Amino acid sequence: MNSVCHEFSRYAAEYGSRNVIQRLVAQKLIASTLDQPKRIIDLGCGNGTLFSLIDWEVERFVGVDFSDSMLSCHPVSSNVELLLGDFNDPALFERLGGGHYDRIYSASALQWAEDLDRVMESLASLNTPLSLAIFTAGTFKTLHECARVTPLLRSSDEVMAIAAKHVDARFEVLHYTLEFDSVREMFRYIKRSGVSGGRKILDYRSTKKLIETYPLNYLEFEILLIQA
Repeated sequence: MNSVCHEFSRYAAEYGSRNVIQRLVAQKLIASTLDQPKRIIDLGCGNGTLFSLIDWEVERFVGVDFSDSMLSCHPVSSNVELLLGDFNDPALFERLGGGHYDRIYSASALQWAEDLDRVMESLASLNTPLSLAIFTAGTFKTLHECARVTPLLRSSDEVMAIAAKHVDARFEVLHYTLEFDSVREMFRYIKRSGVSGGRKILDYRSTKKLIETYPLNYLEFEILLIQA
């Protein structure tokens, strides 16, 4: 998990201009919220993308992230509390358990859970409605096939099975594509957007060959929405 944190922290200042898909995902979560929760937790809040999309009055917004650099980019106001914390640490949920919340959001973060089963169990223990979006193995599908590497992320079926053990949820699988002017620009995006989690799957020579032969001008993204 340390490599993931380093990757997001390293590019925190420019993350806002590169998180196109993450913003679409956050928009979908907000649009799918039928109520207007007043007391909110945003788990993996990053630079505040989800907070910026809320168009109703909020009494308390707790943004949690493991990157100081990301939190420094998050909007601040009297009703915003920013908390440095890691959802892989059970102590975080003990801290959050002392308050009352109307909804817990997490947009594009929980795919980095080291033990998703335990994290989902901890979320369920808070007895709070959930709106979660988790990137799954169909993300970068063609890239993985061409590079002949195993996807870094869990499959949507695996994530659904884990979540269903702990919460009564509705699931929806989303697919997005993001086009680029060149394959080289595409690979630059992968590095600087943080979606690779800091993973270097190929050496320099193999990467160069893949750039020269990659058949698409876009990347695929697969996201599982969990509403509970």
